[in-house]
Amino acid sequence: MSVAAPQDGPWLDDAAGRLVRPYTVSNGRTKPSAPLDLLSLVMPTGALPAGQLGPEHSQALGLCDGRPTSVAEIAAQLRLPAVVTKVLLADLVDCGALTAKAPGFRHHPTDRSLLEAVLDGLRRRL
Repeated sequence: MSVAAPQDGPWLDDAAGRLVRPYTVSNGRTKPSAPLDLLSLVMPTGALPAGQLGPEHSQALGLCDGRPTSVAEIAAQLRLPAVVTKVLLADLVDCGALTAKAPGFRHHPTDRSLLEAVLDGLRRRL
């Protein structure tokens, strides 16, 4: 069994995929403590998280790299379900390491052009 390279993240195996179920990352929690949706933007505050957080928390914080980043982008980079990513990001908001901002809609959130723009942005990032 060959374990994936570190850039693929911990707990990945080339043949088997993720070795740890996604919901163990969030300790089984499925409801974030902060109101986040896929288009919410999070940004690091510069404060270090207080307490012990998991490696996925550190990865999520590292993906923000000083600019507003959407929950959807972070979920795609972490290869985690959106609800698990929201829980991780809410933990970081709660400890003061991130701020979150709801998106300002010029369009309806299910507007086709908006969804296509999000998809194009995700494709460019991946």
